[in-house]
Amino acid sequence: MKDEKNIKVYGADSIQALEGMEHVRMRPSMYIGDVGVRGLHHLVYEVVDNSIDEAMGGYCDTIDVWINEDNSITVQDNGRGIPVDMHKKEGVSALEVVMTKIGAGGKFDKDSYKVSGGLHGVGVSVVNALSENLKATVHRNGKIWEQEYERGKPLHPVKSTGETDYRGTVVTFKPDPEIFKQTRHFNYDTLSSRMRELAFLNKGLTISITDKRETDEDGDFISETFHSEEGLKEFIRFLDETREPIINDVISMEGEKNDIPVEVAMIYNTSFNENLHSYVNNINTHEGGTHLTGFRRGLTTTLKKYADASGMLDKLKFEIMGDDFREGLTAIVSVKVAEPQFEGQTKTKLGNREVSSAVSQAVSEMLENYLEENPNDAKTIVQKVILAAQARHAARKAREMVQRKTVMGGAGLPGKLSDCSEQDPEKCEVFLVEGDSAGGTAKQGRDRNFQAILPLRGKILNVEKAMQHKVFDNEEIRNIFTALGVTVGTEDDSKALNLSKLRYHKIVIMCDADVDGSHIATLILTFFFRYMKDLIEAGHVYIATPPLYLLKKGKKSEYAWSEEERAEINAGFGGGASIQRYKGLGEMNAEQLWDTTMNPEHRILRQVTIDNGTEADRIFSMLMGDEVPPRREFIEKNAKYANIDA
Repeated sequence: MKDEKNIKVYGADSIQALEGMEHVRMRPSMYIGDVGVRGLHHLVYEVVDNSIDEAMGGYCDTIDVWINEDNSITVQDNGRGIPVDMHKKEGVSALEVVMTKIGAGGKFDKDSYKVSGGLHGVGVSVVNALSENLKATVHRNGKIWEQEYERGKPLHPVKSTGETDYRGTVVTFKPDPEIFKQTRHFNYDTLSSRMRELAFLNKGLTISITDKRETDEDGDFISETFHSEEGLKEFIRFLDETREPIINDVISMEGEKNDIPVEVAMIYNTSFNENLHSYVNNINTHEGGTHLTGFRRGLTTTLKKYADASGMLDKLKFEIMGDDFREGLTAIVSVKVAEPQFEGQTKTKLGNREVSSAVSQAVSEMLENYLEENPNDAKTIVQKVILAAQARHAARKAREMVQRKTVMGGAGLPGKLSDCSEQDPEKCEVFLVEGDSAGGTAKQGRDRNFQAILPLRGKILNVEKAMQHKVFDNEEIRNIFTALGVTVGTEDDSKALNLSKLRYHKIVIMCDADVDGSHIATLILTFFFRYMKDLIEAGHVYIATPPLYLLKKGKKSEYAWSEEERAEINAGFGGGASIQRYKGLGEMNAEQLWDTTMNPEHRILRQVTIDNGTEADRIFSMLMGDEVPPRREFIEKNAKYANIDA
């Protein structure tokens, strides 16, 4: 915590109460998205956002997060401390206003914060409303102030509990079981990834996270501390640590254009993928928006102008497209906007028009300077662009073949596809099944009315290491495109999907519960992530979870999906049960496969979601790329049962 000095006046009058929060508990999803895993973790982000706002204003440089033994969360910062003096309009302490009025906070007073994090400014009051209990402790003006709450209601007025030389705010909360019925277990890796991201996005800020529920080999709590002096440049190196760069260093800029703070960092690598990540006020805008449009325009215009002037394009017989400039590019665009306007399906698409020209101008200036000062790197980038254009030209025919085979009504479906009779895509689901044998069993066991089966032969192409025309040439991948009915995109944006013709709203990956099955599932997921990300973001992709064991004793039999469950069932049987380990789907008969894995009333489907786009990008690159050591380390850390030989 910091000593009290050089602090701008931040008092009760800076706090504005926008509206009541009476129906937060009745309609929690309106405020935090959902009441599942994602919404649970969103509570932590809202509290941390308050501290980040203090850091963005220059009042805080350290934030500490703890996951406590009882699965409560503590967030502490060394900012100015939430004001505790009397709020004129509300007639209670400003701290109580912040904690009990939705949307109340300094971020709505332009004199307190120029820009702030948080998507809708719902703030810590929503966390309070959705918590079984919450305690706020403020170190401010030499005193310690406290207030406790139960399900959003104060248990007592704000009171002084002692004196202090420090300043800052500490919030401890425990999610309410009445709201979060699915789970109240915080995932350390999910929170850690977000804290790391925030440290990169706010250079100079130190963020630590500690899990008091788990200890390492030395008996210390699991803990990480994140701090970045170079911000986005370091972020790019972290994301691209398993890719091979083709230029000497990260290209970056930071500054203000049209009063909008813009920060950009980018690098070219040997991969064939485009990895663009964008942020507005620390929020990952995975649907893009005007800042990304500005980045693309600035990049394409400047690089094309340079390439034309270099004469390297003279022998090219066709036009270079926007896609060509972004192949093998990893880039991050971060802007700070005083009043962001969000749109899109998940309200994470920036709509402010003025941001586009600001980013475009910033990127153009950055690239012009870099290309002029680094002629060798400039030549390497243009050569990469030319190769991408030639590959795209080759891919066009392969893509057109996919388009021709894409279903229009019912003709042209892959021969291996066993379709369902239902015509309404919302009621239909397709299982992508590993191997013809399991595919045959699945065909027998399915409900033909609404379940389709597409067997896949062996391991599909690893798209992480394949050029685009090789991807579209691959028969198994063409079959997936054709069976799903989606169109593949335009020449300028070859991975844009048209989902209007999607034939199934549930796409279920069903593989064996072993190492090979996991590898095949990861190959399929990599393909979806790189070429059909829209399907994942729309919530259409799932993973089936077949059981690992069948336990029998006498006339009793039960399935187990984990080692713990197996032990529990065996104990329930009184021990001595015969245990069958399912090594593959083919070991089950059609009835067993239906009962355990395909029947909507009993099965367990895991929906594939992207909580953190940058982390997903990094992990797919690591798992499916060429670098072995990071992959080995990741598997050893994350897999309880794995034979690691590569």
